Amino acid sequence: MHMILNKRRTIILSVIGFILLLPLIGMQFSSEVNWTGSDFIIAGILLAIVGLSIELVFKLASTKKQRLLFLAVILFLGLLIWAEMAVGIFGSPIAGS
Repeated sequence: MHMILNKRRTIILSVIGFILLLPLIGMQFSSEVNWTGSDFIIAGILLAIVGLSIELVFKLASTKKQRLLFLAVILFLGLLIWAEMAVGIFGSPIAGS
């Protein structure tokens, strides 16, 4: 069991790293992508919260149906918060500008 948790955490951290590499690579090719250090930190925190929440669901949810429901909610909320922070679809204070 302990080995599975370590493997899952490794996969989650690898996916977070890969996602954070995308804007870093994009900044090398386009002036349209302009992230600061704080952007990477905030995105990393958001992705870590989503990733750890996903791990918690796998650990605690007892049925496949529960897992799918909780995973869908976590991913939807994570993407919604990411979109709000990126472009301000709701005009909330976390929109950045």
